[in-house]
Amino acid sequence: MSIFNHNQRNNIILVSIIVLGCFLLYALSDLFSSILGAIVLFTIFRPFYIYMVDRKKLNNSIAALVIIFISLIVIVIPFLSLSIMVIGKIGSINRESINIDKWTEKIDAFTGANINQPHFAEDTLQKLGAYAADLFPSLLSSAASIVLTLLVMYFLLYFMFVQMREFEVGLLKYAPFREQHALKFATELRNSTYSNVLGQGVIAITQGILLAMGFYAFGIPDAVFWGVIGSFLSFLPVVGAPTMCIPASVILFAGGHNLKGILLLAYGLLFIGNVDNVLRLIINKRIGNTHPIISVIGVFIGLPLFGILGLVFGPVLLSYFLLLLEIYETNRMAADRLERIRTGPELP
Repeated sequence: MSIFNHNQRNNIILVSIIVLGCFLLYALSDLFSSILGAIVLFTIFRPFYIYMVDRKKLNNSIAALVIIFISLIVIVIPFLSLSIMVIGKIGSINRESINIDKWTEKIDAFTGANINQPHFAEDTLQKLGAYAADLFPSLLSSAASIVLTLLVMYFLLYFMFVQMREFEVGLLKYAPFREQHALKFATELRNSTYSNVLGQGVIAITQGILLAMGFYAFGIPDAVFWGVIGSFLSFLPVVGAPTMCIPASVILFAGGHNLKGILLLAYGLLFIGNVDNVLRLIINKRIGNTHPIISVIGVFIGLPLFGILGLVFGPVLLSYFLLLLEIYETNRMAADRLERIRTGPELP
């Protein structure tokens, strides 16, 4: 006969579940990017999956494979290709020391004469090089890790779609809040994901294209490369792609092209900056409103955890956290009201 009563056994089982769950989370920490990526892709492609299965009567497995193929072609392969291009270009910049030294000397001469910063370009280049090395780790050295992350992500995504009904019923069953709050959380999660991933992606691509076109028109070398860099910087609301026009304008000023420098600066800060604001207004109105503070803090949270993917995953995680806080506050207020109703009004 057991020495524990019913409540003691339940408490021991609960503690065991918590301890084992923490251990499993720690063991799966290296695959957290795969799990989060699968959740993001599931949220984005869920309406399309339902359309293929319910309207087009496709087999569940075929529909899931179609989504995996589309996400590879549209999202994963372009992102990896751009990252490889950036890494390769950074390496070639390090090798082309003559051109770098020439531009560095011109910028340092200009900043030294005008703002008393004779080593501005040299110091900035060193800091940017160190930052880029951390932000874009060598894909060749981490190729096995990238392949494993993608395999696990798509393995999870496949079964999330194929067993979507069971997956969503399980989430609803074990959600720590009421059904209406769970549905509200799912809706807000979808809007948050669309706003941070799709919305910010559209803004980043648009700003990168406009920046590359401007650089090409004003004769800045490697316009496409700097357009890609501008796309990545567009995920930072405080920095953004328009700020790339500032050092480019300084280069034009240092080369004696004052009119081009002024026009490029105005093009970046006024035109590209306002395009960003207009697109954000449209996206926030149609999809969901993500406050710039969430984007900024989320990026600083995500970069140390996920590298370049943190530009997307950081704001998404922070948005999810704030949604959970909102649901918790709603549940707590509802529990307080029920408690007041159950106990009745206090007698004087």
